[in-house]
Amino acid sequence: MHKQAPHRRPGPWIAALLLLLPLSAVWAQLPPDQLSGRFRQATVAVGSIIDYELSYRHAPAQEVIFPDSTADFAPFEFVGKTYVPTRTRQGRSLDRTVYHLRTFALDSVQRLRLFVTVLQGRDTLLLPVPAASVRLARTAPLSVGNEPPVLRQNTRLVPIAPRFNYPYWLAGLALLGLLGLGLVLGFGQRLRRRYHRYKLRKNHAYFLAQYARHVERFTLSRSLTNMERAITLWKNYLSGLENNTINSLTTREVVAHYQNDADVNMALRIADKVIYGNQLTDEEAETDLAFVLLRNFAERRYDLFTTRPTD
Repeated sequence: MHKQAPHRRPGPWIAALLLLLPLSAVWAQLPPDQLSGRFRQATVAVGSIIDYELSYRHAPAQEVIFPDSTADFAPFEFVGKTYVPTRTRQGRSLDRTVYHLRTFALDSVQRLRLFVTVLQGRDTLLLPVPAASVRLARTAPLSVGNEPPVLRQNTRLVPIAPRFNYPYWLAGLALLGLLGLGLVLGFGQRLRRRYHRYKLRKNHAYFLAQYARHVERFTLSRSLTNMERAITLWKNYLSGLENNTINSLTTREVVAHYQNDADVNMALRIADKVIYGNQLTDEEAETDLAFVLLRNFAERRYDLFTTRPTD
């Protein structure tokens, strides 16, 4: 039997020459089932990206799985990869992937060793990739003798964009909320009372103005419609002032509601006699008295509701 001579790994200069050759030339020089991994640079700086090329030439029917981002690249970190589709020539297939890595380790020489998975039916085979090494580039200045290296100073101010201070704003909003709550609890009832009286004052002034307008129109035209509008306005005003429903009551019910008040009784009976009895005479004193009594009664009720305490 003839023993096959052991294959020797090519020297560094031969490997560098292979990188410069086109892919077809590399194919011709790779021995069967060769698995190789190498860094494309001899040195790397801390935090810089370096490319690691992994290639495997194998039989076309062989199923091969290269490492992905979940593989152990220590002491390097995975950044990305560039995949080259499988190419088959002369009965051999070539898979190649370039991994983009970076390192933050401070070892002067750093090594990387990966594994390629080969599927053989129901079994899997892990093929170790020959270790590749890279040297860490020195970035700190060399010291001369026992003197420490001279450091370069940079005291130039760099402008920084202002940031929105969320904690202070949230604290300020919380403080304003507490202050507002304190004002509501301490002065809320007083403020509500003042606002209620303000509305009553505005409504009363509007009632007096409209009531005087209806009375004036009745005096000029002696129209029963204007007198009826004045009485309706008076009832609606008292309904809103006292929060009742006297605007839907009859004259007898309104008088009973106000405990047979003499002014209300006289004024409404005069109005009913004029409106429903059609007994409008030339004597204006009686109708004028009815208007005056109703207005005076409305003012007394307004004074009563504005002087008593409100909830």
